[in-house]
Amino acid sequence: MELTSSSNSDLQSDRSGNISDTERWGSLITGGALVLTGLSQRSLRGALLALAGGGLAYHGATGQKSLQDKVTEATGLDKNIRVEKTVTIQNKSPEELYRFWHDFENLPTFMKHLKSVTIIDETRSHWVANAPLDTSVEWDAQIVTDRENELITWTSVEGADVDNSGMVRFKSTDRGTEVKVVIEYSPPGGGLTAAIAKVFGEEPEQQLGDDLRRFKMLMEAGEIATTEGQPSGHK
Repeated sequence: MELTSSSNSDLQSDRSGNISDTERWGSLITGGALVLTGLSQRSLRGALLALAGGGLAYHGATGQKSLQDKVTEATGLDKNIRVEKTVTIQNKSPEELYRFWHDFENLPTFMKHLKSVTIIDETRSHWVANAPLDTSVEWDAQIVTDRENELITWTSVEGADVDNSGMVRFKSTDRGTEVKVVIEYSPPGGGLTAAIAKVFGEEPEQQLGDDLRRFKMLMEAGEIATTEGQPSGHK
């Protein structure tokens, strides 16, 4: 009877989120180290690292879920974010659109979250992007697949502020050239950072949709309309 009672108690303890002493001390030590490292960097990445460390330390001190875990659970946001959008552009061939996109330095002209892209060599480039709270993040990217006039894929390399990858595909159709873009990234701070971005109106899916709407205007009309908020119409 005592064994059964003890097992039920342990089960209830596990369900309530309690942790072992080993995990508790490990969380406290690791979390404290992350906080100190993050604060010393004085950057968005450092702030998020400190925030993550604080959550880990809180987890160790209380045996409960950290703020980051609670936010991720409440919002349903996973660590990795994947968005994809497709737009059809008239009067432009896959060859023309491929050439424009292949020069990554053109991307900030219609992707508002990008501050700059600098070509390093034939396959590598350096990217600087806006981030929440008026900060920025940077990374180097490497082209992985390059099928002329058809497909480009790329991925960030080691040391990136934001681990990410992307794909753009160009396909000729009866209505014009279909451009499909897929972006996947892992924001520093995971679900908590994604939630902050949502609060500041930086929903990734909407952001990519707006980028492609501007790309369509630029390719079809040669310029991007400055008036925002008007109906975009059917693509």
